Amino acid sequence: MKKKFSFRFIAALLLFIVVSCKTIYQSESLQHKSYRITSAQIKDSASVQLLQPYTDRVNATMNEVVGVATISLDKTQPEGTLGNFMVDALFTMAAEKYNTKVDAAVVNFGGIRLTQLPAGNVTTGKVFELMPFDNLLILQKLDGKTFQQFLDLTAEKGGWPLAGITMQIKDKKAVNVMIGGKPLDPAATYTLVNSDFIANGGDNTDMLRKIPQITNGYLMRDAIFDYIRKRKAEGKNITATIENRVTNAQ
Repeated sequence: MKKKFSFRFIAALLLFIVVSCKTIYQSESLQHKSYRITSAQIKDSASVQLLQPYTDRVNATMNEVVGVATISLDKTQPEGTLGNFMVDALFTMAAEKYNTKVDAAVVNFGGIRLTQLPAGNVTTGKVFELMPFDNLLILQKLDGKTFQQFLDLTAEKGGWPLAGITMQIKDKKAVNVMIGGKPLDPAATYTLVNSDFIANGGDNTDMLRKIPQITNGYLMRDAIFDYIRKRKAEGKNITATIENRVTNAQ
């Protein structure tokens, strides 16, 4: 009696043969080496010649002087002159570009990518170093209770640059909070200027994640440029002072 093999059996047999004959390679170790590129490296003249027009164009743009810093601005906590300058720029330009009243502005301390903006000419390239990311400047409407939670987080992290707000840090909490010169009201609603990174929950700001964002596509970096140009048109240089916006309670 002849036995008949089903189509499924034949297909399964073929698949087994194919899989069993396949060679699988697996690395036994992984090594890497870093190479530092410096001006001492031998340059390829053809590549240099090819890229030179683009290099000249980028350098011309990045070396353009956009303003003058009267003093050196420093990144420090709980408050610093560099942070005050940046957050004032966002506060001022948000009100202008969104054509609305804003109550406060904040910059996350880690988002400031320079430790100092030296006194003297400030170039386009230096502003890009200060704010290299294409983060959006956005508005959010917060109730006072959520605002307190947010400010408590900034206090826990040592203090972030603030505009429109004064507060003290005690036991890693925000106390004596004043917004627009008045005590924070848990039942009130405030318009906060911040970045899309923070609004989306970055740097552990989960309390802001579900709050609707108001945006018109305006970049934080453009706000800094526009603020510098605005001050220049008014005959003012880039500067900031320590104003006790954020202090450590005694």
